[in-house]
Amino acid sequence: MSSTPRPALPASLPRRTGRRLRRALGARHEPLARPLDRSRARAWLSAVLGAVLALALCAGGSLLLYRATAHRADADRGRLQQVDAVVSGVPDRTTATGSRFAGGYSNQVDVDADWTAPDGSPRHGTVQAPHSAVTGSRIPVWVDAAGTVSVAPADRVALAVSAACTGTGGLLVLLALLALALRLRLQALDRRAEAAWSTEWERLEPLWSGRAGHRSED
Repeated sequence: MSSTPRPALPASLPRRTGRRLRRALGARHEPLARPLDRSRARAWLSAVLGAVLALALCAGGSLLLYRATAHRADADRGRLQQVDAVVSGVPDRTTATGSRFAGGYSNQVDVDADWTAPDGSPRHGTVQAPHSAVTGSRIPVWVDAAGTVSVAPADRVALAVSAACTGTGGLLVLLALLALALRLRLQALDRRAEAAWSTEWERLEPLWSGRAGHRSED
């Protein structure tokens, strides 16, 4: 009893990848492979290597950016000090222009406040506070050694997210450029293949169709 032969299973992804790699490097002996096939394999190999390099560069750049900004934030945190400012005056909301968006989309408002400098001397000025702040509310602010209000040091989590977003954006741009370069290269190879096929067809078609023999008899 004869058994029907099973169809051959397709090669696995690692085997196909290794085959294309050997073809691109010229290490795979394929009598039917054309130079254009090897050029296509080299184009794909260059694109893959470029993507790996872009990933490494963007990851390294993101790490360096995070370390630099985190070091700057640590330096700011070392020279600044957080104190409580007591609100002494808030803007008169009854004199607003009547629009609920008169203050913009920010949830902060400028208020007058008093606080104490690190050396113990009193300070008075304008600080940012929520819209709900009233006279007597305590607002945490960051001040320098002279007691001047400064921007709060950046949070490490926010810095990490910002660095990751920057690296991801750069990676997407590089991958888009690689994809565009690969597409243009493959299109150029396709045009070369079509031109070569047309040339060979013009040479072989008369022999294949028999028209070349009729021409010689005429």
